Amino acid sequence: MDTKKQNNNSNFEKMTTWPIPKLVITLGIPTTISMLVTNIYNMADTFFVSELGNSASGAVGIVFGLMSIIQAFGFMFGHGAGSIIARKLGKQDEKTASVFASLSIAACLLTGTLIGILGLLFLEPLMYLLGSTKTILPYAKGYGFYILLACPLTMTSFALNNILRYEGKAFYAMIGLTVGGILNMVGDPLLIFGLGLGIEGAGISTAFSQCVSFLILLSPFLRGKTQSKLSVMALKENPRGIFDIMATGFPSLVRQGLNSVSTMLLNNLAGLYGDAAVAAFSIVNRITFFIFAVGVGVGQGFQPVASFNYGAGLYSRVKKAFYFTTGAGEAFLGLLAIFGLLFSGYLIGLFRNDTTVIAIGTVALRFQLVALYFQPLTICANMLFQSIGENKKATLLSMMRSGILFVPIILLLHKLLGLLGVQLAQAVADVLAFFISLPLVVNFLRKLPPDQAESSGGCCHTKQIQAKN
Repeated sequence: MDTKKQNNNSNFEKMTTWPIPKLVITLGIPTTISMLVTNIYNMADTFFVSELGNSASGAVGIVFGLMSIIQAFGFMFGHGAGSIIARKLGKQDEKTASVFASLSIAACLLTGTLIGILGLLFLEPLMYLLGSTKTILPYAKGYGFYILLACPLTMTSFALNNILRYEGKAFYAMIGLTVGGILNMVGDPLLIFGLGLGIEGAGISTAFSQCVSFLILLSPFLRGKTQSKLSVMALKENPRGIFDIMATGFPSLVRQGLNSVSTMLLNNLAGLYGDAAVAAFSIVNRITFFIFAVGVGVGQGFQPVASFNYGAGLYSRVKKAFYFTTGAGEAFLGLLAIFGLLFSGYLIGLFRNDTTVIAIGTVALRFQLVALYFQPLTICANMLFQSIGENKKATLLSMMRSGILFVPIILLLHKLLGLLGVQLAQAVADVLAFFISLPLVVNFLRKLPPDQAESSGGCCHTKQIQAKN
């Protein structure tokens, strides 16, 4: 047997026979590190830019909405293709997996180029749409310009990262994102202050680091380290497969897209209370996304396990992986939430030593930290349904936190409570999303059939898998 075949068989055996806690943690640790590093360098942007003033700090929050749009499409093509690829590899169908990988990357490059061009042509109205005030606008334009220039490669990086994760190659994904993150953290102070480029330096640093990440994430495909291959010829095999990718990845587009809409709405409402309020919510979002990254990282270790084993007909392993991941996420997020609650004001002050920013941000941060206890199940339920192709349920849950629930809640609470309502809205939406997700996932897990090998009389391979669990 050649080396390539041995590696593929070894990956199949790992995904279908390793004990669930070991497998989820092994895949989740690199992803968690990637998420943390990505959030650290996002926080580095916030930290260094905040030294330029409240308006500049607010600009980071404005452009965050733009980055959410780019991420939304990258995740749609990446999660959509990744879920299908993992299920195909679970059936040991590498040829079809390669077709979907190639379609996903081509779609990202084209979509990213289109968004980049349109964004640059309408840069000023786009920044206003994202919630910029007149005083924040010059900073938002200076930062957003370079983000849009790098849009095609940034978007494709998100897809490459997710395809690698779904294949069980989370280590390669970690390297790509980590190197980019470190470059950005070094580049921020050098360009912003060392070369005196101000907020444009932050934009250049972020764009450059994203391009380097793209090259590193692409390299495993070019060096034959992945089971799915990228090929122009593969695009002709099943061009309509792009619709399957989009349908499977649509929950990610909805989730990330609504995050962008929510950020725009939040910025616009916060802007009514001045640049200090916009800066405060920008900082709170960075902190909560950093903590949230732990739960998402563990959850993304769960996704390839769910897809691969669902494709292989090993439904008992899908259940075990869900229960373990939800419990682990609850433990990790719970501990981080306690720490954040104890030091809320200090954390806000690290980014902007302004009494108004600290006062507004501390209240909003505490509300969101309490709501973290309700998020692990919601996150895992969403990831479960998307990973196994239950697109309608996944889309519904994706729309809850930042769309169906958040938008009317923030508008209602703002009308009733003013600024306090804006500070409280996300926490209320998170709690309600939990109670909607719970019955859906419990009912689904209860109805999962026995493992396919069991239902057909059993086999040695299945017994070996069960013995190892």
